[in-house]
Amino acid sequence: MVLQGATRYPSIVTKSGISIIGAGRIGRALGRRLREQGWKIHSVVTRSQRTARRAVRSIGAGRASGDLSPSVLSASVILISVPDSAIFSIVNRLATFGKTDLQSKTVFHTSGALSSGVLAQLRPLGAAVGSIHPLQTFSGVGIPSLEGRIFAVEGDPAAIRVARAIARALGGHPLLLAASSKPLYHAAAAISAGHALALQETAIRIFISLGMKRQEALKAALPLTRQVLENLEHIGPRAAWTGPLARADYSVIAMHEGALKSLPMEYLDAYRAVNRIAARLLAHDPDSVLRELARVSSKTDSQSRSIGASA
Repeated sequence: MVLQGATRYPSIVTKSGISIIGAGRIGRALGRRLREQGWKIHSVVTRSQRTARRAVRSIGAGRASGDLSPSVLSASVILISVPDSAIFSIVNRLATFGKTDLQSKTVFHTSGALSSGVLAQLRPLGAAVGSIHPLQTFSGVGIPSLEGRIFAVEGDPAAIRVARAIARALGGHPLLLAASSKPLYHAAAAISAGHALALQETAIRIFISLGMKRQEALKAALPLTRQVLENLEHIGPRAAWTGPLARADYSVIAMHEGALKSLPMEYLDAYRAVNRIAARLLAHDPDSVLRELARVSSKTDSQSRSIGASA
């Protein structure tokens, strides 16, 4: 992996501009930020004229279209920003436009998990293909800043050059990946964002089950998480590690497991799984800690079976 700097410079492709296919959250955000940096926005294509017009208003430029046509190729760069499952059908449509229209074009998709391989059938038609994925969450509420964000890029050499230009134009850091690395890269992103949110919501709902209002639960949980993340950034993972497992307090872990038995099984499963991964990554003697965790869980399960049998 090669992490490139974020120095901005005028891109040689800004004059010919970019067309965006599938202007959802990511497409609108990239279009808006590129337009602000001087890129010319050509076609903005969605599934209906109404949503395309809405996307154009959000981006601030472009020709709205509810149908994919050769007009998208009036730009030198075509950005496909549709759900992963729809990329192949878009590629098939583009391929029907023919070699003359696709010659010397650069075609990207924004999937985090898929490589440029899904665009391969456009190569014989003269297009350079690649993928560019901004490592940023897009809620659909407002357009987030992409300053300082990682942009995972891979593909043909010519496409990589354009992807780096896009990332740098937006103040981002292009990260060059091998095509085979995309799924693992995206799994890490999912853990960092969506899975972290799921764990935080788990804690919040447990607090709510104890009688807290949701706003009180948020105020209880979020400062803890913010502080540990700040500690991670400034003093490193082992020094930031906190809680009963960090202290090797297995009696408290046993109490936690017993209490979590009263909730849906996924709560206890997640608690145990996170304890095991914390042991593997943060403990000085992971194997010893994992053995102790297994012993605690076995005892908790045994006690639950005994209670169930006597009920």
